[in-house]
Amino acid sequence: MNILFRDKRLKPVYSKVLNRTRLSKEDGISLYESFDLTGIGMLADIVRREKNSNKAYYIYNQHLNYTNICKNRCLFCAYAKDKGDKGSYSFSMHDIEKSLLERIDEPVNELHVVGGLNRELGFDYYTDLLKTIKRIRPGAHIKAFTCVEIDYLSKISNLGISGTIERLKDAGLDMMPGGGAEVLSRRIHKKLFNKKIDGKRWLEIVEQVHRAGIKTNATMLYGHIETIEERVDHLIALRGVQEKTGGFSAFIPLAFHSENTRLSELPPTTAMDDLKNIAIARLMLDNFDHIKAYWVMIGEKLAQVALSYGADDLDGTIIEEKITHTAGAKSAKGLTRAQMESMISRAGFIPVERDSFYNAIH
Repeated sequence: MNILFRDKRLKPVYSKVLNRTRLSKEDGISLYESFDLTGIGMLADIVRREKNSNKAYYIYNQHLNYTNICKNRCLFCAYAKDKGDKGSYSFSMHDIEKSLLERIDEPVNELHVVGGLNRELGFDYYTDLLKTIKRIRPGAHIKAFTCVEIDYLSKISNLGISGTIERLKDAGLDMMPGGGAEVLSRRIHKKLFNKKIDGKRWLEIVEQVHRAGIKTNATMLYGHIETIEERVDHLIALRGVQEKTGGFSAFIPLAFHSENTRLSELPPTTAMDDLKNIAIARLMLDNFDHIKAYWVMIGEKLAQVALSYGADDLDGTIIEEKITHTAGAKSAKGLTRAQMESMISRAGFIPVERDSFYNAIH
């Protein structure tokens, strides 16, 4: 296949893609600097179809954000509150049970559970949370707690990382989401979220989690103060962990939403930013099986387009997501199975409903 690129710098990348040769840091920078979005998308689509043919995945999932009280108060976060602030909350086990029972007739097969670092909640709260979910939804997988939460729980439990993970597994933890890394850069950590664990600690924890038999996702928050080089370094660091552990299930580029944050002067990401980050992730992360287009952050229509730019997964129905919508997301607050399948099929792909581990359900 002979592709006519507008940007000649894409030709050597094309050669590497055809020969299944790993892309370098310089290749990643060239891709980010290029304005040949169509060319980048075509390259990503080659890899995407080789790995996942014409399939596009989604999951019937429900989000539970158990508290918005958080001691870290990162500059980019619109969700976090201090105790006593208007709108601050922490779910009791009764609240969790009520939220689950409200949708008990729906075929939810994954619970996505994350929240703030709330000093009022002891370690038993978290194990009780998992046990409550498992009791009510025994057939669903629980994907809960970022590495930031795991680090915090290891301190309040005095069990260390490995002991904490084992206790959480015993209580029902099946998998972990990929948040908390933001961008693996000391500079950005210092400026935007210096109370949160840094990139080195995040990588240490995620390796331990993988070695304990827990799969995770990986993310990158883009569109704030990060440089192209920092984005590429982030992807290469994730690729390196995957080489060692094989524990990452999927990568999810997360578009930054600045509304109601202390970075509200920053403009929203563009369609160019969003599609480029998805496509370049597909090209750089050669040892990741799946790249998600997170429709909550980039909108349903652009997520549909992203399936032709390297993404093979639209995440899921995402019932009751709060964190991104607090920061101004205009996407729906949940989609139906029919809507998910329509988005995929009308983009020319075969919809596959999956579980948390990419086993097909339908």
